[in-house]
Amino acid sequence: MHAELREVLEPLLKEVESLNERIQEYDGRMEKIAKESYPHVELLKQVKGVGTQIALTYVLTLDDPHRFPKSREVGCFLGLCPGRRDSGESQPQMHISKEGDPYLRTMLVQGAHYILGPFGEDRDLRRWGLTLAARGGKNGKKRAVVAVARKLAVLLHRLWVSGEVYEPLRNSHQAMRAVA
Repeated sequence: MHAELREVLEPLLKEVESLNERIQEYDGRMEKIAKESYPHVELLKQVKGVGTQIALTYVLTLDDPHRFPKSREVGCFLGLCPGRRDSGESQPQMHISKEGDPYLRTMLVQGAHYILGPFGEDRDLRRWGLTLAARGGKNGKKRAVVAVARKLAVLLHRLWVSGEVYEPLRNSHQAMRAVA
């Protein structure tokens, strides 16, 4: 590297290194808080694509898992359900309502991107999302990501309330048992 270029880039590289160290420090703090104060976070982290940050945000935002009689209501609470405007026999497809906490909604969408992306492992949620994306036209992938984020919110609530061990291929195993 040229000396002039090194002079310009060296302070920037040191700043990036400093930021990376601070990010690691905050990640460590977050892990410690999650382990000490919120044991439910470990239940939610069973789902591949949900890390400490998503799980902790989820637990802190919803606060009490028993405030929802059904897990399905969590998706609507977070604004991940499409709005409705029925008129006669027409039921136009509308955008999601975007009610609720925007940060948690963003985090769940990021988790859904990971699940549907190239690094996501084979699981029922991924299979369902990819099927939805394949049939969806030009915006199919976007719709599938939001739908997976909604299902992810519902799944996390179910795990939190029941305390069950997560089975990634539960529906597939049930189908295999039914055939056998």
